[in-house]
Amino acid sequence: MTIERISTNSRMSKIVKHNGTAYFCGQVAKDRNADIHTQVTGMLEKVDELLETAGSSRDRILSATIYLADMADFKALNEVWDNWVPEGTAPARACVQAQMASPELLVEISVIAATS
Repeated sequence: MTIERISTNSRMSKIVKHNGTAYFCGQVAKDRNADIHTQVTGMLEKVDELLETAGSSRDRILSATIYLADMADFKALNEVWDNWVPEGTAPARACVQAQMASPELLVEISVIAATS
């Protein structure tokens, strides 16, 4: 079985495709100094870009793991998330509190999606 790696450097690949599944590296906000709503929106825009590159879409997301710097932002995260996920296609999801790699980051997501 073929493994395809996209945008690979010495540390990681942005996308790894195998057997009809795409695995995405963690995505963070486009604007690291923004509030939680803006960070979540920018992060999900980056997921959209990866989904397109991988030949997938929001309704083909199988699993999402979301990391929050502070669980006090859980409600705000869900306000953006619930409008982003197409109705009836919510993936399996976990959300945990975690220390981020940079102190200004409020949220990160890791996604697995089916490809065509």
